[in-house]
Amino acid sequence: MDYGNVQVSESVNQAFMNSIFAYPNGSRMRTCIQCGTCAGVCPYGPWMEFTPRKIIHALRMNEFEEVLKSESVWMCISCFACANACPQEIPLTDVLMARLKEEMLLAGNIPQELQDALENTQRYGNPMGESPRKRGEWIKALSPAVPLLGRDHQSVDVLWYVGDYASYHPAAILATIAFAKILRVLGVDFGILGSLENSDGDSQRLAGEKGLFEMLADKNAQIFSKFQFNEIVTTDPHAFNAFKNEYPKLGINFPVRHYTQFLADHLAEITLMLKKEIDAAVAFHDPCYLGRVNQIYEPPRQLLRAIPGVELVEMSHNRSNSLCCGGGGGGMWLDGYTWEIAETRSSEWRIQEVVPAKPIEDILTVLSPTRKVSKKNGNGKTANIPSRRILAVACPYEKPRFEDAKKVVPGAGNLEVMDIAELLADSMGL
Repeated sequence: MDYGNVQVSESVNQAFMNSIFAYPNGSRMRTCIQCGTCAGVCPYGPWMEFTPRKIIHALRMNEFEEVLKSESVWMCISCFACANACPQEIPLTDVLMARLKEEMLLAGNIPQELQDALENTQRYGNPMGESPRKRGEWIKALSPAVPLLGRDHQSVDVLWYVGDYASYHPAAILATIAFAKILRVLGVDFGILGSLENSDGDSQRLAGEKGLFEMLADKNAQIFSKFQFNEIVTTDPHAFNAFKNEYPKLGINFPVRHYTQFLADHLAEITLMLKKEIDAAVAFHDPCYLGRVNQIYEPPRQLLRAIPGVELVEMSHNRSNSLCCGGGGGGMWLDGYTWEIAETRSSEWRIQEVVPAKPIEDILTVLSPTRKVSKKNGNGKTANIPSRRILAVACPYEKPRFEDAKKVVPGAGNLEVMDIAELLADSMGL
């Protein structure tokens, strides 16, 4: 159906509303007070013709055809900022916006780069279009070899679900290797799936591909069921969210933890191994699907505070108010589209926040107001000021996105972007 040329009938308008009401808490859409909070907190709200508030208003006014003619829904990066801020607790991100994207997909109204990622996922099991046989190529850099389920073991304590970007993207693989080394020195009985692993599908689901998500969930469930393990640990917050919150809705239940939760529970052991001091001011970026969606804020910070020499500082947007890297809900595959419209990216805003145009001592004072900063010691040399600035991340989407953003943000040249696993491995001498 071409919504650009066809008038949408009142029945289609009502049918869309009914489809929203069929979701848990979907009926809360009736309680929208049109306050505009969702539009105010949306990173790309200024560039969206129809924010969540306006979509609901159009539905109430039987003007849904105008919404379907607009492509502005693809500016939504599924960061959950709107749903988190909504005073009526309407499921805006994962119901209203995802359902609208699904409708746009059915109409064939989809940016090409997103279409390519979805087709790659269906064909290869990952959005990059990489061969499944290459999913475990990164383990060749390690000795002893990382155990592969099905080849080396049938039963392990921990099934490590690595994920797409952590398996394939060069920047993310550094953190993957670091986490593997940490698991080794902790003596964890673990294994990975290698070429048997498929995308978790959570970002595809939020990009409107509900059917593809369900297919991937079923494939993963079948693979998981072939092996014995006590829990799944993943370095990907999107996979964590899928396994924890979305797969159970399909009757697929496996215990899961994000790797920062897992390592925080081994903090006493890890602390004894942290020998090397890292002289750095470290700001942690809360991933949307770890923090805002699942309220996991302290484990990453506990790990960072344990590293000798680290000065943990907070950006002005942190925890539930964190800025989004722009990768969720299909955003990883819509950079070209959003740039054409906004000529900026949310990842750049995050870098701008952590690297303001000020000296390092002033940055520390702003980011950590209670910290006493000594600018000069008795010899006229700078003292008590970390020599490095690091943006710490805990999601494989984030490092490549922030590394790219650094290149266009003035003053960001000496900012390092490192996964928490990399920082821990460095301090442990691994």
